[in-house]
Amino acid sequence: MNEQVSSTSIARDAAYAQPLEKLDPAQPALFETDTVLPYFERLRREDPVHYSPESEYGPYWSITKYNDIMAVDTNHHVFSSDYTKGGITIGGGQQNIEPLPMFIAMDPPRHDVQRKAVSPAVAPSALAQMAPQIRERAAGILDGLPIGEEFDWVDLVSKELTAMTLATLFGAPQEDRRKITYWSDVVTAIPMPGGLVETLEDKLAIFTEYSAYFTNLWNEKVNVEPMPDLISMLAHHPETRNMEPREYFGNVVLLTVGGNDTTRNTISGSILALNRHPDQYDKLRANSALVPSMVSETIRWQTPLAHMRRTATQDIDFQGKKIREGDKVVMWYLSGNRDEEVIENPNDYIIDRERPRQHISFGFGIHRCVGNRLAELQLTIIWEEILKRFPEIIVISEPKRTYSTFVRGYESMKVIIPKRN
Repeated sequence: MNEQVSSTSIARDAAYAQPLEKLDPAQPALFETDTVLPYFERLRREDPVHYSPESEYGPYWSITKYNDIMAVDTNHHVFSSDYTKGGITIGGGQQNIEPLPMFIAMDPPRHDVQRKAVSPAVAPSALAQMAPQIRERAAGILDGLPIGEEFDWVDLVSKELTAMTLATLFGAPQEDRRKITYWSDVVTAIPMPGGLVETLEDKLAIFTEYSAYFTNLWNEKVNVEPMPDLISMLAHHPETRNMEPREYFGNVVLLTVGGNDTTRNTISGSILALNRHPDQYDKLRANSALVPSMVSETIRWQTPLAHMRRTATQDIDFQGKKIREGDKVVMWYLSGNRDEEVIENPNDYIIDRERPRQHISFGFGIHRCVGNRLAELQLTIIWEEILKRFPEIIVISEPKRTYSTFVRGYESMKVIIPKRN
C-alpha cells in the first residue's frame, strides 16, 4: 500500500510538472502503469476541454468532466461515431487498418436497425433464461480453483466465465471459447515487440483467421431455422441478412470486444478494489445484499473501457473552446467517473453508495452499451457464488495491466485463496 501511495504521488508530480498545453493523457504507458488519473485530475481542474496538438494518435480534444461527456455522447448530430469519419477509438483504424463498419461506429438510421437486430439476445427475458446457466458455470469454475496455492485470477476465472458466455451468445462451440477471447485481445492489442502481436502483418493474419471462423458460423446458421444467438439474429434479420462481409465482421468485432472486456476486467477489478479497500470487503462479507451495488461501484471505479471517440461534423463552440469540423473528440469515461463535481469522493471505493449506478462506463444516448445488463448479471452471479465459498481472496502482487488507452484491463493478477482451518 505504501508503494502504491508513493507511485501515485510521483505520477501526480509528473502530471502537474508539465506545461498544460503539452499535456497528453493518451499514452498507453500511463494506463499500463496505472498513473494516468492525476493527468485527468489536472485537466478537470484547469482545462476540462483540452486540446493536445501532438500525440501518437495525432491532434485531439480531451473531454474530461462528467456532464461535458454526457453532452457530447448524447449529441450524435454534431459528434459523430461513424467509421467513415474515424470511428470510436482515438486511434481510429489502428496502424493503417481502416476502421471497420459496425453499428456502434454508425449514426442513425443504420445504427438503429443493426442494434435492433441483436438486442433481443440481451433483453430481460433472454437474461432470465441465461442466468441459471451462468450460475452453474460460475460455480463450476470456482469449485475447480486451487485452494492454498497461487494462481492467476484473470486466466482461471475472469477470462473463463466471460469466454463461456460469449461462446453461448454467438452460438459457437464451447471448445472454441478461448479462441474468441484471444481474438478480442488481438483487436485492441497494439503491435509491439514482445506483445500479443508483434507486427501489423501478424495482426492482419489473425484477423483473416478470425473473420473466416465467423464467416463459417454465419454459413452454418443462415440456412437453418433462426436461433436465439447473435450470429443467427444477424443472419436472419431482414435489415442485416444481406450486409456486406466486412460490415458483418465489423459487428462481430464489436460484439466480441463488448462482450469480453467490460465483464472480464470488472471481475478482476473487483478483486483488486476489495483488496485495496479491506473495510469494504468486510462490509460485503457481512452483507451479501450489497453485491449489486458493489458491482456498479466496481464498474465505475474500474471503468473497463477508458474512452470513446467522436468526430465533429461542424464547427462548434463547446465550453468556451472552438472545436472545428473534422476534429477528433475523445470522451474520457475514466475521467468522468472521477469527477468530484458529480460523484462524491470519486477516488474512494464505496460499495454502498447512495447512487451506485451513477457512472458513465456504459456511455449515454443511442450508443449506450447494449449488453450492460448482461455484464451486471455475470458480475452479480460470480460474486454471489464467491461469497458462498471463500471468506477471502488475497491479491499477492501488483497485477499486470493492459498496454492500451482504450481497454483498461488486466493481463494477469496473482491471488491466493487461503485454506480454511
